[in-house]
Amino acid sequence: MSPTWHSPDPPPPAPPRGPVGWARIVLRGGLVGGVTFGGLALLLLVRLLERPLCGLRRPVTPWITVGVCRVALRGLGLRLRTTGAALRGRGAMVANHVSWLDIYVLNAQAPLYFVSKAEVAGWPGIGWLARATGTVFVTRTARDAAAQALLLEARLRAGHRLLLFPEGTSTDGLRVLPFKPTLFAAFYRDGLPALLQVQPVSLRYHAPPDADPRFHGWWGDMDFATHLLTILAAPGGGSVDVTFHPPLRVADHPDRKALAAACTTAVRDGHARAAS
Repeated sequence: MSPTWHSPDPPPPAPPRGPVGWARIVLRGGLVGGVTFGGLALLLLVRLLERPLCGLRRPVTPWITVGVCRVALRGLGLRLRTTGAALRGRGAMVANHVSWLDIYVLNAQAPLYFVSKAEVAGWPGIGWLARATGTVFVTRTARDAAAQALLLEARLRAGHRLLLFPEGTSTDGLRVLPFKPTLFAAFYRDGLPALLQVQPVSLRYHAPPDADPRFHGWWGDMDFATHLLTILAAPGGGSVDVTFHPPLRVADHPDRKALAAACTTAVRDGHARAAS
């Protein structure tokens, strides 16, 4: 069964763009593309020195990603409102998943490393960026669960702050699906529960005036290029509330299912509070 979420209602149709809309696409797209791929080039150059000197640790290049994403959000016209503070110290963050925009929104907060489905590695553009920024790619099959837990364990022991989307799919942004507990198993490897915290993070997007409330959502079989052009062409980009909840100590939860359920509750509560 595919983990992809499909809405009972059809996605909103792409609005007509007209000359002004296409002008916005050219201007905003040029800025976002230039900053993104220019930052990627800089990151790769710095990584040539960082890799032999620091190995798995990346003390410099994640900050390049943070700066690039902050500038790109301005180009997209997406206003960012943040409540709370990102996790410090060892551990991971878990968030609801709405769109490819989440990559920019969350990377703009603090250095982190995404955990993403393996298919993303092969996507043009997004896949290159994901690989360069240290994304961990996983499959959604039970036979690979043990090997992937070992991979995540290695990154956690190296001090990487991981970001997981435990819903396993993106949605229309109006709901939070139950978090799947599979990837939470990595937090219970030998000796890790006493060392790690997991921080729930709620994302709630608000559409521009007169736009469909699902404006930012990207789900099901929606085409990436069409969605990107719609975002770029809009008169305003809307806004997104990012709520960082108090971190949860892994050791305080008996197993991965209990921890996943506690994170689901926290993220849903924050999502509901940011609805207005």
